[in-house]
Order: sequence, then structure tokens, then C-alpha cells
Amino acid sequence: MQADLTVTDVVSGYSPGIDVVRGASLRAQAGRISVVIGPNGAGKSTLLKTIFGFLEVRSGSVELEGIDLAPMPPHRRKRLGVGYIPQEINIFPSLSVEENLKMGAWTLRQDRSAVTARLADMYELFPVLAGKKRARASSLSGGQARMLSVARELMNKPALMLVDEPTAGLAPAVVPQVYAILRQAQQLTNAAVVLVDQNIEGALGVADDVYLLDLGRVRAHGPVRDFTLERTRNLIRECLRG
Repeated sequence: MQADLTVTDVVSGYSPGIDVVRGASLRAQAGRISVVIGPNGAGKSTLLKTIFGFLEVRSGSVELEGIDLAPMPPHRRKRLGVGYIPQEINIFPSLSVEENLKMGAWTLRQDRSAVTARLADMYELFPVLAGKKRARASSLSGGQARMLSVARELMNKPALMLVDEPTAGLAPAVVPQVYAILRQAQQLTNAAVVLVDQNIEGALGVADDVYLLDLGRVRAHGPVRDFTLERTRNLIRECLRG
């Protein structure tokens, strides 16, 4: 399934009466990576959680290929093809690599042949995981654990992937590998990807489109060619100065 995400004038937050996202709009198209950047506290992760359904849409709309997601809990959005990769490495450490992957295919649990085919796809895409399929996930390196987090979401062949700070806490040597994994994942599924990131240089390296969020609102957006590293850093400095 290919689908575009349209977020229009969304307002959301964690506590009643306190808005963190304050009328943000963006569009993420199938086959493209839309990067959301901005200073700390801009509402980037809050926006992702709102799109996935962890937070209520107080006003505005979130639509996936014309389908209104706002009334749906996260598990229903998941069935529609929305994948969410949180900032924390999201694996079950006591389970094997393959058991983790199977957990990602829970929407297909009645179709064993489909699950087997998806496993084969993941092992072809990520040969390192194929060599560790029987190993406990707790034995993986940081980069391998992030790879498993992405692969587990791909088991469901998402139409939309929401990715929050994928390189947070990882060794610098691993960071380029993580961005390569995300680009591979996007190419495999042709999904629309919304990537929230503090690593400006790394994010711009994989971006097709860029959204700069400041105080819960989109301050600038456009194709990545309009966002040189220097211009982007200057924009963020302006946000911090207020």
C-alpha cells in the first residue's frame, strides 16, 4: 500500500489546556523522507506521537490517503499501515532476533506463509540479523539493536513510518549506518517517512523534504535542496533567539 500523510493545523499536548503542537501542518508523500527538525522543545516528538495516536488531536486533522486517523487508537492506525519507531531502542531483549521480528508481524499472525516471506525479506535486507536470528536481542550492539527495531516495523510493510531520533545515544561510528538503514527501509516499502531528528547534518543527508518546527508551529519547509546546512543552522539559531 502506498499512501500520503496530510497533517493540517494540528494542535495537541500532554496536559489539558497546555498545547505543545500549535497548529502544525505537513505533508509526507509515499517514497519520500520528510525530516522534521528544530530546537529542543519545539514539539517534534509530540507531533509524531499525535500522528500515531498516543496523543489526542485537539483540533486540526491527520489523514492517511484521505482516511481520518484522529478517532483511531494506535492499534487501528497500525493495521492501516502506520509504523512508529520511538527514540528508545524498542526491542524485547529476552527474545531472540527472529522472535522480535515475528512480534512485528502480529497483524499477519494468521498467515504463516506471509510471515515467513517477510522474514526472508528482512534477512535479505539485513544480513547481520540473519546471522543472529537465534541470538537473544540483548546480545546485539547498539547499531544492530536499532537495525532490529527498524526491521520489526518493516515486517508489517508500513505505508507510513514515523521515526523519532534514530541515532540518539549511539556511538558516532554507528550513525551513518542507521541513516543507510532508514533509506533502505524506505526504498523497500516505498513508504512515506516522517523522521524527527536533532542530528541536522545526518538528517539532511537522507531527507527529500524538510520541515522546521519552532514552538509547535512550522516555521519553514520545502525540498531539501532549499536547506543547506548553513541556512538550516541559521534558521535554528533564529528560533533559539526568539
